[in-house]
Amino acid sequence: MALLEKWRGVAYNEKLGKDELQRLWGVYFKREQAIYAELLKNPDEEVKGTVKELAERFGVDVMTMTGFLDGINDSLIEKNPIEEMEEDTQVNLVYDKALLYKNMVSAEADWLYNLEEWKAIFDDETRKRLYKEQKSSTTVIKGAKVYPNDPCPCGSGKKYKKCCGKK
Repeated sequence: MALLEKWRGVAYNEKLGKDELQRLWGVYFKREQAIYAELLKNPDEEVKGTVKELAERFGVDVMTMTGFLDGINDSLIEKNPIEEMEEDTQVNLVYDKALLYKNMVSAEADWLYNLEEWKAIFDDETRKRLYKEQKSSTTVIKGAKVYPNDPCPCGSGKKYKKCCGKK
């Protein structure tokens, strides 16, 4: 069984109960935060190695590293083969800084996008801009409501009720 399947089997196992799952995720989020803090200290460093080597480097177990790799994968410049990943699979943590920040905002992970280490990477203005870009990209804006006697939006010149609004 691939590592990711094992990780998801534990991390999303509802049989554990709500309290146990909250404890598991609480521990995971603290470890995740520490890994990100370490990565952000040297944002241009190419961090590579096997899953096991990276787990040892960051002082976490292989399952925690698997969860971390699952979470960061969408922010990487070159994606890792997380679906079939094993302990000896070569992976990388070379990330797109702006994309990583936006993905943290998207995940509503304020404990990550508010890390002190971001201040050395992006100034306040850039962080605010990235935050707003991410939030506005997921905002659904409804078009103006078309009433029956309004001109049809298709441009025919007819009233909506006599054109596209006809059922």
